[in-house]
Amino acid sequence: MLRSFLSGIGFWLGLMEGLAGQGELRGLRWGLGRLGPLVSVGALAMARPGPLALATSLPVATALQVGLASLRHPQLNPRLRLQPGQYLDRTIERVAIEGAYGPVPALHITPSTGARSAVCVAHGSGCDKTFYAWRLTDECIGHGLAVLLIDLDGHGESPRPQAYPAILESVAGPARWLRERYARVALLGMSLGGAVTARAVAEGAPCDALVLWEVAPQLRLNADEYRQVQRNEALRILRPTLLHLFRDGTLYHIVQAWQTSGIRAEIGTWDLFDHLDLMESLGRLKAQAARPPLLLIYAGRDAVVPEEAAEAVRVTSEGWGEFHLIQGASHVSLPSEPTTIGITVTWLAAKLRL
Repeated sequence: MLRSFLSGIGFWLGLMEGLAGQGELRGLRWGLGRLGPLVSVGALAMARPGPLALATSLPVATALQVGLASLRHPQLNPRLRLQPGQYLDRTIERVAIEGAYGPVPALHITPSTGARSAVCVAHGSGCDKTFYAWRLTDECIGHGLAVLLIDLDGHGESPRPQAYPAILESVAGPARWLRERYARVALLGMSLGGAVTARAVAEGAPCDALVLWEVAPQLRLNADEYRQVQRNEALRILRPTLLHLFRDGTLYHIVQAWQTSGIRAEIGTWDLFDHLDLMESLGRLKAQAARPPLLLIYAGRDAVVPEEAAEAVRVTSEGWGEFHLIQGASHVSLPSEPTTIGITVTWLAAKLRL
């Protein structure tokens, strides 16, 4: 029995190592890569595990695979790609952008070849400027777009608490700063960052292209509903398409990237969404003759923004915005989905082309 169990572990380890090598998932590899199937063959030659041995050995082998990969690649941390410095394809500098209520902490990332267009990225509630932003940044730089990652008030390194209307300057100030340096400026906001961005543009922040990801028209949940949303999102976040994150880091580093400073607030997030009023912002912008082009992306399995809310946003922006629903994606997974990033950066490159 023990021999079959150990054979099962060897089989799964070899198979997972081979698949990780085939998919170039460095964060899940511990050494052999595409030679992993040889381990599987050797394990089966040692003993032929039955269905029970294979089933019971899979969790152990999975833990070993992840643990060995993390030990093998301790420096494979994707957040290091957002550290200030001079790199082959980009320069990253830490800046403090002056706004009406004080400085907005940001990372200014420019391609080594230079850029005439830039994208300001506003994160979601409870996140910060580096929160899973490395892949979006890589894609933008690859398309010749500069990137400005900002901390909203109450988040990250911002010295101010979350408050309304002061939080609008978290986006408006950086947008003006970019306008002084680039010919074309796009604004991209996720969830809360999207609601802040839409309101800031409606209030006059400079914007040549507007991207909103999974922004709720309203967000008001009681304690039980909020706990249910958390449970649903936890169940929906695991998607095969997100395995691409292991090309960038180990499980340890990907989990570590989730840790942020939290929220410091004078106004609760539910009330803030009410004040920001996405639908009113979109209505005002739609009525403007010189409105910026609009891209809207929502998740098909979003536990935070229900399907009817996303549909209401689509209807409100009909005849103006380009709307995409990413089937299978959840609220948490949407910003990291390759489809989301691909659609967005391709659209931005087209709209900002001079």
